[in-house]
Amino acid sequence: MIANADTKLATKRPRKMAREPKPEEANKATPKRESKTSLVLGMLQRQEGATVDQLAVATGWLPHTTRAALTGLKKKGHAVTSDKVEGQGRIYRVVGP
Repeated sequence: MIANADTKLATKRPRKMAREPKPEEANKATPKRESKTSLVLGMLQRQEGATVDQLAVATGWLPHTTRAALTGLKKKGHAVTSDKVEGQGRIYRVVGP
């Protein structure tokens, strides 16, 4: 019985991956696309800042989702400020780095 177990181990083939990577795919470095959150952060870091409507158009989000993203940035430690400007509504900015 022990001899049979030894022969099974010796003849066992190595496991294969579901899909072997092709050599040309391994060398390709695909650039990461910019996330929507980083796009929002970039718009808020501009000197003129951004309104909720501008952010919503740029990201394709609804206004309530855009405001939730602003709250998320605050929770991550960014100093998000807002100023009310007549005729434009609220302008949001990120102060500092």
